[in-house]
Amino acid sequence: MNRSPSALRASRGRRGRSGRVLDLALRLGELLLASGEAAEDVEAGMLAVAHGFALERCDVSVTFTLLTISHQVTLADPAWTASRSVRRRGSDYTRLAAVHDLVRDISERDLSVEEAYGRLLRIRRNRHPYPHWMIAASTALLAGAASVLVGGHWTVFFSACAAALVGNQLAWSLATRGLPEFYQYVVAAMPAAAAAILLDLVHAEVLSSAVITGGLFALLPGRALVAAVQDALTAFYITAAARLLEVFFIIIGIICGISLVLRAGIAIGIDLNPAGTLVIPSRPWLQTLAAGVLGLTFAVVLQVRRPVLGYAVLSAAFGWICDAGLRQAGLTQAVAVTITSVLLGLGGQLIARRGATSGLPYTIPGLVALLPGSATYLGVLFIVRGQTGLGATQLFSAASVGLGLAVGVNLGGELARLMLPARPGQVYRLTPDFALRRRPVARVWFRRR
Repeated sequence: MNRSPSALRASRGRRGRSGRVLDLALRLGELLLASGEAAEDVEAGMLAVAHGFALERCDVSVTFTLLTISHQVTLADPAWTASRSVRRRGSDYTRLAAVHDLVRDISERDLSVEEAYGRLLRIRRNRHPYPHWMIAASTALLAGAASVLVGGHWTVFFSACAAALVGNQLAWSLATRGLPEFYQYVVAAMPAAAAAILLDLVHAEVLSSAVITGGLFALLPGRALVAAVQDALTAFYITAAARLLEVFFIIIGIICGISLVLRAGIAIGIDLNPAGTLVIPSRPWLQTLAAGVLGLTFAVVLQVRRPVLGYAVLSAAFGWICDAGLRQAGLTQAVAVTITSVLLGLGGQLIARRGATSGLPYTIPGLVALLPGSATYLGVLFIVRGQTGLGATQLFSAASVGLGLAVGVNLGGELARLMLPARPGQVYRLTPDFALRRRPVARVWFRRR
């Protein structure tokens, strides 16, 4: 079919603008995915950007580290497709919140493409909110607070801090030399186990296993596990499988690092008795304080905005109190953690939805006190001592706690969506199972005034 010259020029103009919008959506999606957002929310953000600039016939695909978006200008034109790979991933929740603010403004305000690009460039150029030394110190304090949480005293606290600091620096040096993440976690887990063996060698009357458990709290990939389970529950199965495999190799790396050092300790005559690890002394006030410090330090490591730090402290302390109370009532650890994470996910997502921002800064820091550090250490210790059956049981228990934590957070988010439903006028898309029911394209992006 022949077209007039004016129609061809108009079509080229629309294509040029469409290309810039698609590139903007891809770059914003890259920042969202790199920050640990679930695939569903990344897809929602990219579609919100496209619809904000009146690109109606768009399709988005998120597959682990690959983003693809296509747009058909008119029904008579072929679809344009663009893709982008996420090369580097990090945990800067301040940048994540800024991206959410930009996507929300694109959806609600009359921003031009040039204005949106300008804000995107400023977001990418902004420095991290906390210096590197503060991140390293927070990692050390996180491990120390976790060791107190599981029964350690001052000697254990300082030992866990020093071990985490050394492990963090060793992992950082390997990362700068381009070694895979697996080896970084192997090396990062070793100093905590070495510190525990050293305490046993000098016959210190302390709970040396708490040093290793504290180090595990600093290393276990709880954030990645939550994202992987959410992807699985929302039918992004390829992305979920890839993320779960990534979590699996991280945990295997941690286990390998601890096992190598523990085997060396047994070889030189260190008696690593699991019985002392099974009984955690009850010190409610001190442990609640330690849980709050855990939430604060983990929030700093994740680089959340400063106004959110107080909420991170309160949510972590509340999570510990709730979990301890439920276990005191006779519930198993997995059930108690699941119920607690539902409450934390619900509260965090309600606050995030009211503020039209990401729920990750409000939910993830509060979960760190619930990680199965003790069960993981016991599983490794039993295996090293040759008690494979008991070790597998403990590791299975740790896996069930982690799964319950991730499912609970997702369920809390879904309850928040039901309690604060989308308002009329929002953009919609089909659910992953292609049912006739339609749900909002962005549960967080839009807030009608």
